[in-house]
Amino acid sequence: MTNDLHWAGIDLEIPFHDVDMMAVVWHGHYAKYFEIARCALLEKIGYNYLQMRDSGYAWPVIELRIRYAKPAVFGQLVTVRAELAEWENRLKINYLITDKDNGARLTKGYSIQVAVNMQSNEMCFVSPRVLFEKLGLVV
Repeated sequence: MTNDLHWAGIDLEIPFHDVDMMAVVWHGHYAKYFEIARCALLEKIGYNYLQMRDSGYAWPVIELRIRYAKPAVFGQLVTVRAELAEWENRLKINYLITDKDNGARLTKGYSIQVAVNMQSNEMCFVSPRVLFEKLGLVV
């Protein structure tokens, strides 16, 4: 995707409290790293979770996939990139975690979220107009 608005990246140093006795990141923490990058992306487009709620929509995660290539370890500097892949009927965000120093791929994955009208509690089959507006696709 070429639109600069459609991706965000964050850097983080792997903290001690995220690793096991072998200094390797416990697998469940990768979802947290994805979430941090996802929040940076949503903030960048001006539609963070509070703004979603205020617009009348909840966006629950309904699917999460993580593929581990190499382990991240205590003290390692990593970059987590979140990129918007789909937005018409759902919000699909692709993630890539790389070593900050050498660019080696460590982990990749994606999450899928759907819009739920908070008033009716019904899932939307088309993303709400507000998302398209935030992405600059509707004037």
